[in-house]
Amino acid sequence: MLGKHKDLLGIKALSAEEIMYILKNAQTMKYILMQNNKKTPHLQGKSIITLFYENSTRTRLSFELAAKYMGGCAANVSASSSSVRKGETLIDTARTIDAMGTDIIILRHSMSGAPHLIAKNVKASVINAGDGMNEHPTQALLDALTILEHKGGFEGLKVAIVGDVMHSRVVRSNIYLLTKLGARVALGGPATLLPKGIENLGVEVYDNIDAAITDADVVMGLRMQLERQKSGLVPNMREYSRFFGVDDKRLALAKPDALLMHPGPVNRGIELTTSIIDGKTSVIDEQVTNGVAVRMAVLYIFARKGDGNENIG
Repeated sequence: MLGKHKDLLGIKALSAEEIMYILKNAQTMKYILMQNNKKTPHLQGKSIITLFYENSTRTRLSFELAAKYMGGCAANVSASSSSVRKGETLIDTARTIDAMGTDIIILRHSMSGAPHLIAKNVKASVINAGDGMNEHPTQALLDALTILEHKGGFEGLKVAIVGDVMHSRVVRSNIYLLTKLGARVALGGPATLLPKGIENLGVEVYDNIDAAITDADVVMGLRMQLERQKSGLVPNMREYSRFFGVDDKRLALAKPDALLMHPGPVNRGIELTTSIIDGKTSVIDEQVTNGVAVRMAVLYIFARKGDGNENIG
């Protein structure tokens, strides 16, 4: 089903059928993950390297656990303690890892397009774990798995994604995925944090998040990415929270059974209030669990592509 793809570089390149194929396999992996004995031989004899040029907890750890749960050999390379500090280029680092017999390289990098660059220069499959402000495909897939489990499908759903849209790679992958699967996407945030022309991706755009959230089936908050922002885009965090944070009152504008989601980590009291983060409609912890299941599926599919059998569902 994914035979033409050596790498998972983004959602944009995938068809709706290919997305659902990954989600179907992730459901199988979720069943395995929920067992007391999580050790399986699915990746026996396969090597997986995480190469991270940016800090990460959830993504890196879930990839490493996914590999280890399935019997793979997993190792992490941190740019801060590698030959990068000695001046080695990204391509040379990737080629060195590739020459060690690596099956999958998982890359996170601050430069948009970095995974695409190394994919052209290595034999290993490359998985994009977030590149600049471009894409974060496995995050969108785990979000989709969470929605699928609760809503049963995507056709006709309204998904409101609110917050720092400008700097979010998560929102771009989610837009590609959700629109391909028939959902209606509404973006909300300060005008200074809404990219010009993003409505051309087939989404609704509001600088009033109340309008974005109204009658939504899913409300997804986005982290304020202060490390990427230029000064002056919002007055201060207190004002941002007042006008663009999601609280009980704003969440009540969505449908009564609306899901509350967030890619994490959450800045409590800024994007979302503690009462809704810990409330009954929140599925944020489920997203973390589903992140492991999705990454198990992705690793298995791409690690086994050369073996003539990639289907586990």
